[in-house]
Amino acid sequence: MHDLDSKYREMTETPVPRLVLRLALPSMVSMVVTALYNVVDAAFIGHLSTEATAGIGIAFAYMTFIQAVGFFFGHGSGNYISRALGSLRRDDAGTMAAVGFFTPLLVGIAAALIGLPLLPELVRLLGAPTNVVPYACDYLRYILLASPFMMSALTLNNQLRLQGNARFGMIGIVSGAVLNMVLDPLLIFLLDMGVTGASLATAISQFFAWCLLLIGTTRGESVHIKVRNFKPSWYFYKEIVAGGLPSLCRQTFNCASVVMLNYAATSYAPVGQEDSSVAAFAVVSRTTMFAFSLILGFVQGFQPVCGFNYGAHKYGRVRQSYLFAFTVSTLMLVVLSSVGFIFAPQVISIFRDEDPVMLLIGTQALRWQCAVFPLVTLCTATNMLFQNIRMPIRSTLLSIGRQGLFFIPAILILPRFFGLNGVVATQAVADVCTFLLSIPFAVWISRQLREKESAIQKSEVV
Repeated sequence: MHDLDSKYREMTETPVPRLVLRLALPSMVSMVVTALYNVVDAAFIGHLSTEATAGIGIAFAYMTFIQAVGFFFGHGSGNYISRALGSLRRDDAGTMAAVGFFTPLLVGIAAALIGLPLLPELVRLLGAPTNVVPYACDYLRYILLASPFMMSALTLNNQLRLQGNARFGMIGIVSGAVLNMVLDPLLIFLLDMGVTGASLATAISQFFAWCLLLIGTTRGESVHIKVRNFKPSWYFYKEIVAGGLPSLCRQTFNCASVVMLNYAATSYAPVGQEDSSVAAFAVVSRTTMFAFSLILGFVQGFQPVCGFNYGAHKYGRVRQSYLFAFTVSTLMLVVLSSVGFIFAPQVISIFRDEDPVMLLIGTQALRWQCAVFPLVTLCTATNMLFQNIRMPIRSTLLSIGRQGLFFIPAILILPRFFGLNGVVATQAVADVCTFLLSIPFAVWISRQLREKESAIQKSEVV
């Protein structure tokens, strides 16, 4: 109890910039290292063949499904836990932690049981060209087996982070990522397991991270995961939906957009270069994900500040943390995007420099993305704010904008007029449209928080 009391004072009294920076650092490290091992995965596999690189691009669609489930339960339960702790409802927080953890574990088991017998059909459904199917199957096999641990690990990480205990999540995620990067060359090259080795390395490291994250929930100020608290009920699942639906929608559309991008990259590629085209977009996706993970990690630093202080009716601190997170993350992405635009050919060649078609397509796609990338921070910060203060409709609308409302129509329309160039430009067009959609939402919520802050100040004076 004493630990939770000290956490409450820390979250509601520490100066906001210092608090956000302190909470953002472990989250940034977790996100960046996770993205880094995805990049390292792709770089190692790129030394095998273009088809192997394309195979992990196909498998990435299923990885986004894992993220959809993990983030749905992690953000849904974590946002509730954050508000409950801010309102001093600690028993409810404990029950939600258990419901949020055990449910994705069961969902992951079901996904593995369904997916493994249908593996070739699954990768074809995800957009794999014929000669890429064996590589995609080899990579997905162990990923499917590890699905329960990957989904529930994402949930645990977000629960810890949204309680303001991101350092425990960082230890688990970073340890797993480092282990993955050590195992990759051993299994891929030394044991000559190829793509299967990369998949097995990921599965082993994710299970290791899951164990450490579970241990992290038993430490200090964290809400402990207890089997006896697993009491599924409509109330708790309704709260998970309210807090996690935006993440589920965002990740679901991410999955759909990856599949549609795979199909478009194949359909509009030069004849005989379909594998190179799919591989190029896979590399660009991993690269931009690495840059975005740094920003996402920083913006996530304001979420526990937001949840605690909104629950404590300290609306001025909520607004201050939102504006601080948006401003700093935008400046960071301007720098990263500038570097990516200038050195795009060098970045793509890290993965595979023996395929000129892949290098050309990847360079064009990366430069289009970098040209508008800083615009995504407004939507990201505003969406997370809505998600934390339980405004699910607005948050969901923003969350589906980038990869849903705008990407899907763009990927269907632009290539018909501009061919492969239309595929290359699709994400940039979607990002510009998402930025324009976000402006009125950002203005509105800033005004609402300012009015709530004024009302609280007037009541205190009276």
